[in-house]
Parts: sequence; C-alpha cells; structure tokens
Amino acid sequence: MRSEKAPDVQVMLDDVLARTSLRHVISPRIICMRSFGARANAYARIWSLPAIWREALEINPFYVIEVLTENYDPLPEERKKKVLIHELLHIPKRFSGGLVPHVCAGKKIDARAVEKIYREYLEGL
Repeated sequence: MRSEKAPDVQVMLDDVLARTSLRHVISPRIICMRSFGARANAYARIWSLPAIWREALEINPFYVIEVLTENYDPLPEERKKKVLIHELLHIPKRFSGGLVPHVCAGKKIDARAVEKIYREYLEGL
C-alpha cells in the first residue's frame, strides 16, 4: 500500500467545515491522505496520533483522514462529502486527539447524524 497527500480532498473538507456547525474541528490540523492498494472495504478512515507520541514530540493533536482511492474516488461528490462528514464526526468536541466511537454516551455516528450535518452543508449554515 502507498499513500500521498490529497489536496482535492483537503479542499472539499475545508468547504464542508466552513459551511457546517463542526466549529470544534481545527482545519489546519487535519491532513487528508489518499491511499492506494488498501485491502479494507471502507471508503475512508480517520487516524490520530496517540497521546504518548504527542507528549514526546511536544505537538498538539492532529488527525489524518485517509481516503481509500479504489473505494472513495468513484463515488459521486455528494457521497464523498458525506464520507468526510462521517469521519469528522469521530473527532471529539474538545479536539483532544482522541476518537469518538460509533456509539458513545447515547449518541450515534450513523446515516442520520451524517445527513443532519449534510443538510447544514447544503443550507450553507
């Protein structure tokens, strides 16, 4: 598997962030990457640097959103944005470096949650 930065995805992500209520997400600390040859069935994955590494390197939290080119690139624009929204929902409100699971404290990261944010996007907030 190989990967490279994905500036087109970064532009789409910045657009989504500018037009939604996901104000806790610090765009300059999200890096979008595109991977080739991954064997996962997912469209995208989100990664964070573990706290021990952040402390050792003395850096703030960063996240990487990896899109799997074979699965993500053929999608229509609307679906790509929804995939990015899904991944962004895994970032906690405190932007602490952790990741929110699909079900946490009675809240779910599911199609309904994604659709709610996508409607905000369409309305331009």
